Amino acid sequence: MKKVAEQISGYTYGDAGVSPVSLQDLENLKISVGWTGEDEQYRRMAGEVLSDQTRPLVDHWRRGIIASIPNLIRHSRTPDGEPLPDYQTKSGLRFEQWVLDTCFRPYDQDWLNYQQEIALRHTSLKKNLTDGVNSTPHVPLRDIIAFIAVMNETIKPYLAAKGHTTEDVEKMHRAWTKSLQLQVALWAQPYSNAEW
Repeated sequence: MKKVAEQISGYTYGDAGVSPVSLQDLENLKISVGWTGEDEQYRRMAGEVLSDQTRPLVDHWRRGIIASIPNLIRHSRTPDGEPLPDYQTKSGLRFEQWVLDTCFRPYDQDWLNYQQEIALRHTSLKKNLTDGVNSTPHVPLRDIIAFIAVMNETIKPYLAAKGHTTEDVEKMHRAWTKSLQLQVALWAQPYSNAEW
């Protein structure tokens, strides 16, 4: 498995708790987003294209976009609005690794478990604990859902950066978009008090 660094602080893939979402639920969600064998092929192609671009991509999202949106950047700062550079570095590496995991990891029980861990780290149950920081107590689900649109839109130039045909870029983008829709559906589970 490709990794962005030898050591990634707080990256517990394979050691996360067990997701309450079943593998059958995951298969049903894949059907709901229209996941196909072609999407599987093109998400891996997207990974090959993105594997040496994770840092500029994540920097674009964090420094180029999130940093200019007050209701988003506050979740990476102290309650007084002070920067948390150590947290930015550690969570940045995990964010980069998430790009690779999205593209390369099999969507199996370990992947499902780690999706639950990602979700919990944005809720009041686990936010700030991994890195021992003092920031906002949670990231509202509405902000996560809304930012998925930005991530889907802004990744396209990165997918096109290696000279693939327009058709291949579109298929990689489609697979990426479906995967993010699938993931945000999974991330919603810990936020819901209703039957998920």
